[in-house]
Amino acid sequence: MWRSFRIKLVVTMVIFAAVIAFVIATINHKRISDQAIQNNAFQLESIEATVEYSLNTIDKAYYYFDNDVAEKMKANTREMLELYENNPAVDTWDIQNLKKKYEMDVYFINPDNVISHSSNENDIGMDFNECCGKLAKILDTRREAGAFYHDGMDIAQATGEITKYSYMATPDKEYIIELSYSLQEGDIFKDFNFLTVTHDLEKSYPSINEINILNLGGLALGDPAEESKLSPERRTAFEETLAEGETTEVRTLNDKGEAVIYHYVPYDSGYDFGSTQNKVVEIAYNEQELESILKGHKESFILQLAFILVITIIIALIISKWVSRPMYMAFHDSLTGLRNRAAFEEDLDGILCESEGETGLLMIDLDHFKSVNDLFGHADGDELLKNMATSIQSTIHSEGKAYRLGGDEFAIVLQNTNRDKAELVAKQVITAVNEAVTEYYKTRGLDLTASIGIALVDDEVKDVSEIYKRADRALYESKGRGKNQYRVYG
Repeated sequence: MWRSFRIKLVVTMVIFAAVIAFVIATINHKRISDQAIQNNAFQLESIEATVEYSLNTIDKAYYYFDNDVAEKMKANTREMLELYENNPAVDTWDIQNLKKKYEMDVYFINPDNVISHSSNENDIGMDFNECCGKLAKILDTRREAGAFYHDGMDIAQATGEITKYSYMATPDKEYIIELSYSLQEGDIFKDFNFLTVTHDLEKSYPSINEINILNLGGLALGDPAEESKLSPERRTAFEETLAEGETTEVRTLNDKGEAVIYHYVPYDSGYDFGSTQNKVVEIAYNEQELESILKGHKESFILQLAFILVITIIIALIISKWVSRPMYMAFHDSLTGLRNRAAFEEDLDGILCESEGETGLLMIDLDHFKSVNDLFGHADGDELLKNMATSIQSTIHSEGKAYRLGGDEFAIVLQNTNRDKAELVAKQVITAVNEAVTEYYKTRGLDLTASIGIALVDDEVKDVSEIYKRADRALYESKGRGKNQYRVYG
């Protein structure tokens, strides 16, 4: 029984320690995981800030140090308007010669917003209503206004080259004269090249797939239009960011089936007041690095938990070896292994408080036990008590609990019982005691029997001393009537 108690103690300690360790380890794991996620988010915010700073810097540089390009475009446009006034038949113009003269590409956009004439023959026939609906609306407004307009950084759709455009309508509104000037060869762009910044960021962070700066139409600066078309999901997120001025994200799968998150951040230039003022920063990133970190934390968490569990088991075994027997003996009789008086009082008090039916208490006293000690000595007396304890325990099985109260006094507590069951147990105990006396060769022929007092109380009686007194009175009544019998109180 002591070993069983020790096992229960070890199991209890291990479960308790394991639960505590698991809770602490889980909290720590969650804290570390949250920190990794926060670091990943901070990394993304840092990249956003770097790209926005790069764009803001180059816009500021053009605003303060490159105003002569806009003035040059304005002067060239006015010169072309004078040519148009003298000869509105654009078909007869030598546009290639104008390109050489101005060092700018020349475009004529008709009332349908289609490029009808251009120094770049590949662009002739481009319909802005089809390719660039937003720009087409802007062109209509500018055509009606008739003023000179120039934008900031944009792209040449065929090549992706960073280009500056200017627009001014002819007095008869038949054409919009558009000039384009490449910015990529200029000193300012070379000194403040934001494309270099984005490429460096892509190389520095494994989680970053690509970074694009999208213009009003969703085309990436630096890439040809055919290579930078947005998928429907990306287009929706881009338009939402552009319209609402709020950061959005969309998760898609790439060609390899890997998850890619497209992160869209609005950019509003404080130095570009044309149609190119608003752009969107697109950051495509993956969570493979984050997932790898979280996986590592999870593996570390499992290893730590296993280590803690092993240490807990070892410590529990050591502690149980030290304290299990003293703890066990505090509530058990050292000779018979039955529960002792302390356990009896505690158990009975708990049963009386919780029981909803009748509680039965059987007080057992061995008749003439003193003669065994006198005839054979205390060693044989102890041996007989062990046999008696075994016999009593065997009669009740799991129906109740047996106790040794001291000397040759024993007790049985029956929960949710009745008179018939209690009397049956008493009869079985008397029979078992008689058989034990007969089986033990030294006590054969001795008048060793058992007297039993039974007290039954319902759920109205909650006092331990009261039921004990009743059983004790019944016990002495059975002794007074000749012993080797039982009596029921009341």
